[in-house]
Amino acid sequence: MTAGMTLADARARIPDLWVETADTRGDAALLDAIAEDCDRISPVVMVDPPDGLLIDITGCDHLFGGEAALRLGFSRRMQRAGLHVRTVIAGAADTARALVRFGRIAIVPPGGDVQAVRSLPVAALALPDLQHLTLLRAGLKTIGELADRPSRLFAARFSEAMTLKLARIQGLADPSLAPRRPIPALWVERRFADPIGRNEDAEAALAELMSELCSRLREHDKGARAVEASFFRTDGAVRRIAIQTGRPVRQESVLLRLFREKLDALTDPVDPGFGFDMIRLSIHSADSLASLQESFDGREAELNEISDLAARLSARLGAGRVIRFLPEDTHDPDRATRAVPVAFDPVASGTWPTPAAGEPPMRPSQIFRPPQHIKITLVEAPDGPPRRFTWRKKEYEVKRAEGPERIMPEWWRAGAFDRTRDYYRVEDSGGRRFWIFRAGAYGGNTAPEWYLHGMFA
Repeated sequence: MTAGMTLADARARIPDLWVETADTRGDAALLDAIAEDCDRISPVVMVDPPDGLLIDITGCDHLFGGEAALRLGFSRRMQRAGLHVRTVIAGAADTARALVRFGRIAIVPPGGDVQAVRSLPVAALALPDLQHLTLLRAGLKTIGELADRPSRLFAARFSEAMTLKLARIQGLADPSLAPRRPIPALWVERRFADPIGRNEDAEAALAELMSELCSRLREHDKGARAVEASFFRTDGAVRRIAIQTGRPVRQESVLLRLFREKLDALTDPVDPGFGFDMIRLSIHSADSLASLQESFDGREAELNEISDLAARLSARLGAGRVIRFLPEDTHDPDRATRAVPVAFDPVASGTWPTPAAGEPPMRPSQIFRPPQHIKITLVEAPDGPPRRFTWRKKEYEVKRAEGPERIMPEWWRAGAFDRTRDYYRVEDSGGRRFWIFRAGAYGGNTAPEWYLHGMFA
């Protein structure tokens, strides 16, 4: 049997052939589960569908006794899981990929990528069928025969994409690879010869790792903003717990308290199963953190306490449930603010408006979304503020009014309002203050409409 053979031909040769429909989703899920387990080897793991993985082991092989021991241990681990794998260690990703499928070399010595792929067939380049057939008809059957000829000949005939593949398979060009998970800026880990299964042992190991991590943060004058704890079980399952802080932190007690808050709030507790054989702490976001300097008003500690409280609430309730507002650089009142998790520190594009001393605020504290339609029963002048309006079946008499403040539509934004608005701040006879606007103008093709957009406290 050969790849590409029809089912009828295959059954003609093997009448008792077992046939099943390919489960592409199941295969992808299995490959992702294997990639998750490979994270114990290196934090830089890339999925190479449909059936491959790429692992960057730079600086990691010494943890396993060298490249040969790492390769042997990984192969045996996969065999115990019932999987048949082929592994190659090379200096370039494309070199390893080609040797796994078409070669017989297990470990390529440093600087030997060019020589290792010379005998491989041109099929290792994974070119389109027409280009592959053209090369075979020209008598070019191996990578070495292609490499011995000027690259400009192939670029003129097949485009530069083909020459780029040829350079990558020889390790002469670096491909753009995307790890399945963000590469941490800093990490520490503990491996256990005998898996640990008690929560007390896992917490003690986590505390030791946190102390080491914070020590390294102090060496770099940085503070953690996002920390992740990964618990690797012996059966290949990985449980990850992440915390975020509202300010850079490098105190072990603060970070450990956030992790305990997170663990206590989990609806699905961390199950050690047959035990954890590795625990890793990773920092995915860190900011510069110089020595603490007290402010003149003595509020530095108070601000830090507020930030720590917000981080604890985020850890217990979820980052999306503890939010704050940031100003946006826009005239549209509906887009003037945006809600973000309090643990994040994005850069705002605008500033909060500050009213003049003794003046009321320009914007109300309560905004209606969408604005509520009101009926005007008395207008002093066509372009002036209303003197009486009805809202929710109740009539209000305007005693004071200020405006108009004209806001033009932001036509370059999707979903923006389409008519010019004239806003007024008005106060009724009962002392209630409203923020109303007229959409459109009198005398146009469409009659203007009035809306209540907010109320002042």
